[in-house]
Amino acid sequence: MGNLKRSHAVYCGSFDPLTLGHLDIIRRGASLFEQLTVGIGINPDKQPLFTPPERVALTREVTQEFDNVRVESFEGLAVDFVTAQEAGVMLRGVRSLSDTEAEFTMSLANSVLAPDLESVFLMANEKFSHISSTLIKQIARMSRGNTADKLQAFVPAAIIKPLLERVAN
Repeated sequence: MGNLKRSHAVYCGSFDPLTLGHLDIIRRGASLFEQLTVGIGINPDKQPLFTPPERVALTREVTQEFDNVRVESFEGLAVDFVTAQEAGVMLRGVRSLSDTEAEFTMSLANSVLAPDLESVFLMANEKFSHISSTLIKQIARMSRGNTADKLQAFVPAAIIKPLLERVAN
């Protein structure tokens, strides 16, 4: 296993924006592992709402209650970032059956790229299984009335104001 630590997991994603579903996986992962790193991926093929430094800052703000959680951004393959962190576990959240198929395929590829890395899947809590960053962006852009109240069911409170400001521009 080399110098990879099974007590350290990395949870990677774009987190644009971070949702209550993401936060639930972070909370649960923090309780399962001695150290959890949240890796905010930079995908040059996507047009993110927030810049990588903004996503890092927002994620750090909503995860500050967890002493064992670190937040970092990265470019390139998630599996390379995880092994560079010397983590032995890649933590993944799964919302649906289609997520399961995609994650299974990715896990098989990762096992070829980094055979010592273990993938651990956490099923989304039923309250959050329908939430996606795409859905959040649609609600923020298209909702009429008190959008902030509507977003409380989907994103942490600290995300609402920056999200609404960003979609207003």
